[in-house]
Amino acid sequence: MSGIPYLALLIGLVVQTLVTMAAYSVPVAAPAIASALAVPGERVGIFISMVYGVGVLSAVFSPSFIHRYGPVRVSQFILLAGLAMIATVSVLGTLLALAGGAVLLGLGYGATAPTSASLLMPRTPARIRNLVFSIRQIGVPLGGVLGGLVVPPLVLAQGWQLAIGVQLLPVLLTLVLLQVVRARYDVDRNPRLRIRPRGLLEPLALVKTLPEIRMLSLATFFFAGTQLCFVAFMSVHLTSHAAFGLVAAGQMLATYQISGVVSRPIWGVIADRWIPARRMLGVMGLVMAGMALLAGSFSADWSWLGIFVVSAVAGATASGYTGIAFAEFARIGGASRVAEATGLGASSQFFGVMVLPTLFSAVVSAAGYAAAYAIIAVLAGLSGLALLVIDAVRRRSSG
Repeated sequence: MSGIPYLALLIGLVVQTLVTMAAYSVPVAAPAIASALAVPGERVGIFISMVYGVGVLSAVFSPSFIHRYGPVRVSQFILLAGLAMIATVSVLGTLLALAGGAVLLGLGYGATAPTSASLLMPRTPARIRNLVFSIRQIGVPLGGVLGGLVVPPLVLAQGWQLAIGVQLLPVLLTLVLLQVVRARYDVDRNPRLRIRPRGLLEPLALVKTLPEIRMLSLATFFFAGTQLCFVAFMSVHLTSHAAFGLVAAGQMLATYQISGVVSRPIWGVIADRWIPARRMLGVMGLVMAGMALLAGSFSADWSWLGIFVVSAVAGATASGYTGIAFAEFARIGGASRVAEATGLGASSQFFGVMVLPTLFSAVVSAAGYAAAYAIIAVLAGLSGLALLVIDAVRRRSSG
């Protein structure tokens, strides 16, 4: 398709895929790690939460570094953070190394969206922006899928440390190759920019200066949290309440993930050609709310087909929304503040990933799955409705 900045898109996609694979390799190998270190699996499981927790901060702080050093140089730092995590975890192989590795990876992980947006925004025609950003976002589930496919066989064959350590080579190779294209893409950097504490918080200031971004940040906070609630609890919910075996439950989770991947470019095309992104996000919020309510009612009385359809539609909305959401953050920020706007978007979504699954788990323990899914349905539904109301008001005022 004409107008797509293929190389810039490939850079963002590959960097995101590699660091996401590194992040999800640890939870994939968690049973083996927990056994080797003689600790409960839950301790290993907090690795991802730590990555996202530090990522909340690095997403906000990264735009100043992007402006000074350029998006490719910061992408190299992201990969360097991934290398540091992989080396620390695979070589030392201790619980402390896992915690330190999570912090190291998180220092780079939050910058993935602002760097790729800075590469794509000035090179992507507005008519295909949603499609391009949606394709770039495929790197997140793709990294998770690669981790799930590559790591388990290596754990069985060579042990968990080597299974994580083999990722050093592709990450290092990509870091070196980026140096070849740096001069081409970091031309707009400002090496004289002084990085000050106030400048590091510039993305948060957009909440005050850009009213349009406030509701989008809040809505995507709830959307991202809803997405992770489905991922984290679908398998255990189906095995404990719908009489599914572990393999069948895994197939439904795979259906959810695959639907999220396939739907992203489709939503991007629709948002570019027919339905504006904000309106689409509002509709998607209502649909994922409906799917959450249905998921809360899963039982042995549900048919396989019914659960399959709910899983697929939930994946297409709760997982598939991210590409057009980041495109909308980029549109609102504009070329001059795209890093700040997408940094804010990444930070709000990472925070939702941390908060909502914890709330969901607490409600499940206290009142069951139906109540937990009802709460995230209300939050996602109200967010979607608010986006639709804002869109309608703006259309009326401009029309």
